Amino acid sequence: MSADTVELLRQRLAVLDPVALTIEDESHLHAGHAGARDGGHYKIHIVAAAFAGKNTVGRHRIVYDAVGDLMRGKIHALGINAAAPGEV
Repeated sequence: MSADTVELLRQRLAVLDPVALTIEDESHLHAGHAGARDGGHYKIHIVAAAFAGKNTVGRHRIVYDAVGDLMRGKIHALGINAAAPGEV
């Protein structure tokens, strides 16, 4: 299931036209956690022009909008590191 979720994340985030994107499945670190049975834990590092001029909350909103319904099922927790090109 996690490989499928990683691919779905990659597909959803493609709308942001990222110049860099890594997705880490950290679900194994949360085994036994109450939310772990209903969805996985993931961390993303993404660089995209869409984040230019946006603060952290604005960047996270952009990511959550792109990820959409995955946050209500396949994903229990999502760590986000979002940057604009040139900030990294």
